[in-house]
Amino acid sequence: MSDSRYDPNEKSLFEAPPLAEQERMVEAILFASPEPVSVREMQDRMPHGSDAAEALAYLQRRYEGRGVHLVKVGNAWAFRTAPDLGFLMQKETVELRKLSRAAIETLAIIAYHQPVTRAEIEEIRGVAVSRGTIDQLLEMEWIRLGRRRMTPGRPVTFIVTEGFLDHFGLESARDLPGIKELRSAGLLDNRPMPGAEDDEGDMVGQSELFEEE
Repeated sequence: MSDSRYDPNEKSLFEAPPLAEQERMVEAILFASPEPVSVREMQDRMPHGSDAAEALAYLQRRYEGRGVHLVKVGNAWAFRTAPDLGFLMQKETVELRKLSRAAIETLAIIAYHQPVTRAEIEEIRGVAVSRGTIDQLLEMEWIRLGRRRMTPGRPVTFIVTEGFLDHFGLESARDLPGIKELRSAGLLDNRPMPGAEDDEGDMVGQSELFEEE
């Protein structure tokens, strides 16, 4: 009895589209999507035999030096305005709710220490974290629930999202700037931030950043 399961090494009855056509497909998928798209999602949409990753690499080079760039956001890809042209988009940006200091501190702790539990956030901050603060960050989709700790009570952990990375133009949480860089850019005042700092003034504990799916 023959085995009807799909063999990836078996020659397809249909030839894969030319690479230039695959580039156009990737370009269309990314332009049509309101959210970053993973290579796997692109591959699933494209004709059999296509190589989304290769087409993506060629497309990224094609957009170098253009008004929009093809950038990686976490494990996905998206078109974004070239950084030096961001000033042209100022009238089109949506002003987000101003975060309270408690929310900023909580977000910073999660970003630099993730995955982290509510109790660990409170230990670092030295004060209780209100449910409203966590809810606001969840509602903004800048944080999400991570894996549960394998400790008594199985507490949930929090990690930052790809939406957070996308908003701040980061490929991954490992690209987060140090405290000195944030202060020199005027994004932080000179008050001490929660969490430990090393001798250079940068936050420590960045070895477990951005949990992979």
